[in-house]
Amino acid sequence: MSTAIHSNTAQAFETSLATWLPVDPAQASLRAEYLSFVRAGGDAALDRDGGAEHVTASCFVFNPHLSHLLLCFHKKGRFWVQLGGHVEPADASVAAAALREAREEGGITGLRPAGPAGPPPVDVHRHALSSRFGRCITHWDVGYVAIAPTDATPVVSPESEDVRWWPTDALPEQVPEGFAERVAVVLRELAHQRDGL
Repeated sequence: MSTAIHSNTAQAFETSLATWLPVDPAQASLRAEYLSFVRAGGDAALDRDGGAEHVTASCFVFNPHLSHLLLCFHKKGRFWVQLGGHVEPADASVAAAALREAREEGGITGLRPAGPAGPPPVDVHRHALSSRFGRCITHWDVGYVAIAPTDATPVVSPESEDVRWWPTDALPEQVPEGFAERVAVVLRELAHQRDGL
């Protein structure tokens, strides 16, 4: 059995990117670069073994009122960040990979995507990585949103040192540069997508 990313996954992701029209101009510009990257790389663009630069899937997990965000303390990065990771061969889509990673890292089984089936992204964020990440030098991260049940209690996984709810207007100090602004853009994008339903 092949362990490579399935061509249908890459094609569906390209279609999802092509039809997503971000409300934020900077996101719209970066989305165009993502499209070029995925079209040039094909399946390898989504495969962690396809090269030192590849797409990753992340999930911004909110409570139902969108007042709190679930963050994990990243072992390699040494900061609080949204849940996420690499796309695996068994993932039906990049959005499915994001949801799987969120369930694995946050320990909450009742997560549901914020949008319709095959939800569009809410965020793209390309970032260089330190040597602590091994052969990976750049992640082309794509963010999606999931909503947790009201009474959801996160559980720390082997991949994280801690998992905790944080108020969206009082995020921890130890986050990547520009993370609070990134969360604000995600919330604006989510509101825009919900208005369009």
